[in-house]
Amino acid sequence: MEAEGLTNEQTDKVLQFQDLTGIEDMNICRDILIRHQWDLEVAFQEQMNIREGRPTMLTASSDVRAPTVINDRFLQQIYSANMPGGRIARRVRSNAEPMPRSLTGILGYVINFVFQYFYSTLSGIVRAFINIGGGNEPRLVTDPLADVMKFIREYYERYPEHPVFYQGTYAQALNDAKQELRFLLVYLHKDPSRNPDVESFCRETLSSRSVIDYISANTLLWGCDVSTPEGYRVMQSITVRTYPLMVMISLRANRMIIVGSFEGDCTAEELLRRLQSVISANEVWLSQARADRLERNFTQTLRRQQDEAYEQSLLADEEKERQRQRERDVARQLIAAEEQARRDIELRKEEIARLKIELVNQVPSEPAVNAEDAIAVVFKLPSGTRLERRFQQTNSILDVYHFLFCHPESPDEFEITTNFPKRVLYSKAAVDAAEGSANEIVNKTLKEVGLKNREVLFVNDLEA
Repeated sequence: MEAEGLTNEQTDKVLQFQDLTGIEDMNICRDILIRHQWDLEVAFQEQMNIREGRPTMLTASSDVRAPTVINDRFLQQIYSANMPGGRIARRVRSNAEPMPRSLTGILGYVINFVFQYFYSTLSGIVRAFINIGGGNEPRLVTDPLADVMKFIREYYERYPEHPVFYQGTYAQALNDAKQELRFLLVYLHKDPSRNPDVESFCRETLSSRSVIDYISANTLLWGCDVSTPEGYRVMQSITVRTYPLMVMISLRANRMIIVGSFEGDCTAEELLRRLQSVISANEVWLSQARADRLERNFTQTLRRQQDEAYEQSLLADEEKERQRQRERDVARQLIAAEEQARRDIELRKEEIARLKIELVNQVPSEPAVNAEDAIAVVFKLPSGTRLERRFQQTNSILDVYHFLFCHPESPDEFEITTNFPKRVLYSKAAVDAAEGSANEIVNKTLKEVGLKNREVLFVNDLEA
């Protein structure tokens, strides 16, 4: 087997399938597994169904449409009952007079033989035209599967040794043979009790173990009695000269063609030889079809793998693009946040500058040095600058805050504290937290908070 294109896992499955089914040709094992998407269990079950004569899941429906079958006798190997190996020919030769040896006798024998051949052919054509013209009443096929199962049941009861017949309709058998790339052997007969040739063929020829084994290994065997509507319909589509009749159907150039016709009774050895001859002559077509299907499956698998790889590549590219987009979004958000922070700082500075201009008018005038109740307060700024300012003892803590807030060297956010013992005289955070009682804090006078003359207050930068 050429293992090119198969993975180790697929090769192992081919070997397992061969062990389970006993099929010697590993190429056939590979093709069956490919048709079942490498599902070993499903492929094995389908093979068992075929061996038991049951339709596969591919054509499980009984109303499946049959593919067209080409019946061209120029494309067939035709074997008749009066050919060597046929029982009729053998009986005729045993009862007939010896072949004449004189020139006149030989000439007469040849003329008689040609006459009999053309007579047989012409009579077959006439019967076909009679059938087309309505010589036979049309039979409505209502339950083709029941007709087939009835034939199989009666055949098995009458002949204990028998090959396995396909347990489905003719259309199902054709579709399965085409799908599985196998030969389809169609068998038609009339009531064996009234046809000695049919009785002899079934009891002796088809009961031969060598014939049974060969048919089971190389073909799908479908049969029916022409007395049933399903058998009659198939008989009309096939040229029937005599019964029993077997025809071999095979796929050739993507068309189902009758490639062999076996008419009348013959020995088991002769039937086996004829089957081998037909199969040997047409196996090349099925081999080519299997190779073409394998190539198509390989191409489809390769294309599917390429599509999957392309899809994965697209998904990876899309994920990379989404990641890059997320990074760009984060960068934009950071830039926007920084810009917003800068704008907020600028707005806050502008707001503070505006407040300093507005609040400078609320800073109380500095009293004279000798003014009554005046005290001097020393402020130590975070920059190290010392400021000295006189206030009235009746001035509030808020007046002191306004003075410091409007000074150019004062920080924007600050608190005013004493050194020892440390007390917070003013803190904007404390004022904001006090809410309703804030006025009590900021409106306290310097006398109420206990400030003395020349006392040093510290200005602490809350943003440092």
